[in-house]
Amino acid sequence: MPELDNIIHQPIRLRIMSALAALRPGDRVDFTYLKELLGTTDGNLGAHLAKLEEAGYILLEKAFVARKPRTFVLPTDKGRSAFQDHVKALHALLEAPAPPKEPGQ
Repeated sequence: MPELDNIIHQPIRLRIMSALAALRPGDRVDFTYLKELLGTTDGNLGAHLAKLEEAGYILLEKAFVARKPRTFVLPTDKGRSAFQDHVKALHALLEAPAPPKEPGQ
C-alpha cells in the first residue's frame, strides 16, 4: 500500500497543496488569497508554507506590486508529484477491503 506523505498530510498543508494542485503549470497565487481561502493567520500560514518550501514542494516568490511587497506561492514539479502520490495513498486506504470479521461478531 502506498505511504502517506507526512509533510502533506497535516490538514492545513493538505489544503494548501490541494489549492496549488488546481493551478495550471506556471500559475501562482498570492499569500493573501491563500490566507483568506484557508482562514488562517499570517503566522500560521507562513509556518506551513516554510515547511512545504523546505521540502521542495513549493516556491515562494517575493515581488513589489504598486510599491507594496507581495508574496506569491507556486507548486514545484516535486510538490505536484508528491501531492498526486499522497492522493493515491488516500484512495488506496479508502478502497482497501475491510478486515474479515471474526466469528460471532
